[in-house]
Amino acid sequence: MSLHRREYLAQFRIALPILGGQLAQTANGFVDTMMAGRVSAEDLAAVAVGASIWVPLFLFMTGVLTSATPILSRHLGGEAYHRVNPLAQQGLWLALGLGLLSMLILRSMAPVLHLMDVDEAIRPLVQGYLDALSWGMPGAAVLLALRSYTEAMNHTRPVLLISVAGLLINIPANYLLIYGKLGLPALGGVGCGWATSLVMWSMALMMAGYIKRHPVYRPARLTLGQRHWEPSSLAYMLRLGLPVGLSIFFEVSIFAVIALLISRLGPEIVAGHQIALNFTSLIFMLPLSFAIAATVRVGHARGRGDRQGVGVAVRCSLIITAAIGLLAGLALVLTRAWIPHIYTDNGQVIALAAHLLLFAGIYQVSDAIQVSANGCLRGFEDTAWPMMMTLLAYWGVGLPIGYVLGLTDLWVPAMGPAGFWIGLVAGLTSAAIMLALRLRWRLRQPLPATARRDEATLEQAA
Repeated sequence: MSLHRREYLAQFRIALPILGGQLAQTANGFVDTMMAGRVSAEDLAAVAVGASIWVPLFLFMTGVLTSATPILSRHLGGEAYHRVNPLAQQGLWLALGLGLLSMLILRSMAPVLHLMDVDEAIRPLVQGYLDALSWGMPGAAVLLALRSYTEAMNHTRPVLLISVAGLLINIPANYLLIYGKLGLPALGGVGCGWATSLVMWSMALMMAGYIKRHPVYRPARLTLGQRHWEPSSLAYMLRLGLPVGLSIFFEVSIFAVIALLISRLGPEIVAGHQIALNFTSLIFMLPLSFAIAATVRVGHARGRGDRQGVGVAVRCSLIITAAIGLLAGLALVLTRAWIPHIYTDNGQVIALAAHLLLFAGIYQVSDAIQVSANGCLRGFEDTAWPMMMTLLAYWGVGLPIGYVLGLTDLWVPAMGPAGFWIGLVAGLTSAAIMLALRLRWRLRQPLPATARRDEATLEQAA
């Protein structure tokens, strides 16, 4: 079997369970929205507003904790198994700190809800939902740390299995707590928050049990039998992960800002924009899953000092994701007239969403390449420059162009939401170009020098 073929198979084996897990987690949000909406419009609104607060916080935490994956991958690739457990423990300590901090933030959102001018009728429901959900954030953080460990081990099957199990727990938990069954009080949208907390902790405990018992982890098993506290390693993980978390925040926040800016144009405009955004977010999970696989594969090859292996991993990732982007773009362009019917029967909303999906189809290749290049750079433990590049692309290119085209007559008559989507095309294309150039530069650097420098940083506390 050729080297490239082996690499393609390895990346598919890693990426497909991750994709399934992400789809299962997305289904949790769909279930929450559907079941809360059956109680009342107020409960549905409370869950939606609460999700707009806790989901970005969760994604930021996800980005920070992914820092463990390339570090562990490099040590596993270099067969430095004695360092895996101490370093994985640092990921757990970082996760617990972030989880507790997130918990405190969610429980202190009352002033923010007031500043956001959230309707007074739903404000208590929103805060109750966030209070209930906050108890699950430490569990979610532990789950993310364990997920980084198992992904670094090239074993992603539990990510899928446990995500599906979480979905199966979420449905009955929502039913019992939202509607008040089996003698439990009917909590409405607040019950949805408690159900989510239960799911977060259940998934964390299931992942911990799987890791403890499965033989695949035996060469470098994560165990707390002997606790390790390494401040320098912990600081390096935070320094590596913080730019990733901020990059995710920049990307999420620009979509939130666009939604706010077009909200003045009317509910049909907002609905059409949201449909196009929701559907393309589902498609984005495909290249994202392969980007995570690329992080692992590049990290393993770096650990072995295998320059050829690094190059093959990068090329295969870029080819896979570019092909996904091309096929997704063609599919969106060809089916854009039918996709909005999944969401609504409103003719005006359908027409606008179909128009916006045309722009989404155009940027699929750029989006796929930028996320793949970013995943490869994380495998090199290169996160600070990519963060600045994505900040420039989204906020320095995409949003200004979108604002000028969408809401002003400076260049052309105001285009409304279409102008913002043209801005997204420009921003994502800029990100793809800058990150690809950064990746090209990184591939030309000598692997041993980079590995020795990072190893010295991580081993200081050993």
